[in-house]
Amino acid sequence: MTEFASAGGATALPPAAPRQEHVLRGAKAAALVASLTLAVLSYQLNATMITPVLPQIATDLGESLDHVAGVSSLFFLAGGIAGIVLSRWSDFIGRKLCLMILLVILITGTLLCIVAPNLPVLLTGRVMQGCSSAAFQIAYLLLRERLQKKLFGVSLGLITAISGGAGGIDGYLGGLLAGRFGFRAVFVAILIFGLLALLSAMLHLPRDAPVDRGGRMGSRMDWAGAAALSLMLACTSFFVSDGAAIGWGSARTLAWLGGAASAFAAFWQIERRSAAPLVATHHLRSRSFWPMLMTTSLTLAGIFAVINFTIVLLSQDQRAGFGLDSATSALLYLSPAALIGVLTAPMAGWLADRLGWIRVMRLGLGASILLLIAIALRSDDPGFVMVAVALLGLTYNGLALTTLNGLGVLLSPKDAPAALPGLNGAAFGLGANLGIAIVAPFAAAGTGAGYATALCISCGITLAAFISSLFIAQEPGA
Repeated sequence: MTEFASAGGATALPPAAPRQEHVLRGAKAAALVASLTLAVLSYQLNATMITPVLPQIATDLGESLDHVAGVSSLFFLAGGIAGIVLSRWSDFIGRKLCLMILLVILITGTLLCIVAPNLPVLLTGRVMQGCSSAAFQIAYLLLRERLQKKLFGVSLGLITAISGGAGGIDGYLGGLLAGRFGFRAVFVAILIFGLLALLSAMLHLPRDAPVDRGGRMGSRMDWAGAAALSLMLACTSFFVSDGAAIGWGSARTLAWLGGAASAFAAFWQIERRSAAPLVATHHLRSRSFWPMLMTTSLTLAGIFAVINFTIVLLSQDQRAGFGLDSATSALLYLSPAALIGVLTAPMAGWLADRLGWIRVMRLGLGASILLLIAIALRSDDPGFVMVAVALLGLTYNGLALTTLNGLGVLLSPKDAPAALPGLNGAAFGLGANLGIAIVAPFAAAGTGAGYATALCISCGITLAAFISSLFIAQEPGA
């Protein structure tokens, strides 16, 4: 297999060059990127604008906060499943049609949330909204298939930047709308974005055909495999959440683990026998798949938990931490990293196109490990921690997350281009949940030793992610 040399002589991934007649240029390329930006933003606003208004939703619907937590958890669970299943479906029906179907589901779910008289109806709408998570994977695939190679990295970085929201402004606006007009006003704003995204997709996305799967153009989507994999993901998610809440050895937690194992065994057997599997088993065994998925999961488990859990608790701890209120904590320790990530993600994609995606990903992970070690050693210094966490916005949000998303597209097989991006998207969510579940008992203890232990565990997990990245194939099929 031919190798492609990147800057510095390192082996890089082969260029993702679409056929010349399919390449968009100029205004058409800009319209494609703008349309995809609207589509993924329509999904992401459902996460970033809704989280701050959960207490008001609980009050308005007369529910407890524990019950209302499902507004977020079911949304993300549906997103993890849809990211795999529906993005893979786009291989069979075409990207444009699949994305438009997702946006219609999003709009319908949003309408349900606006008129919801009770929590069950609201949760139904949230599950429907979560299905639009596959917009990210479809966007990445369309960027690869329709743009010139020199534009792929920057454009993917732009889409990746949106995965963190709008630099914190969206969360603030969500709280402002809910405070003045009630929580339903937030869903009205999301509905407007969804309608604009659907209109833009109809007008500006190019028509496309199903993927040529080696002469099996007439084969059908593997819905049996999709059902088994969805069940496995759901059981795994509940295993992690229950393990952290009621103990890893409890009967219910172990039952979820058994369910996940059984579903995976069924999935493996289905894929071995399917003529057009959701994910072929030989791909799952390849070095383009399992090290990639492990690296993504461990990266999120290590670093996401530090930024979004341990540091949040530490900064607000009145006794063993920095004693800040929630607003000041978010302003000093969350917003800088998010904003830096938004600004640097396109640059990371540009750099990866020139130096090699795997090299830049390892650079981001290595630098993040050094920052995590520094935070663990100086966790009693508020100013130092603030600067170090902000720098994670460059190394983690910018370099690591952008290249992990890009590699999910570039390493995916030609006969199933949506397979790895979908699985990689699920690995993001699973890794984040697992990381918080692992460090929660230590960070929640509210002691200096507990925070230090949680940070050291996160350092170890991130180091494991870097080691896992060394096993990723340098090019598809290697």
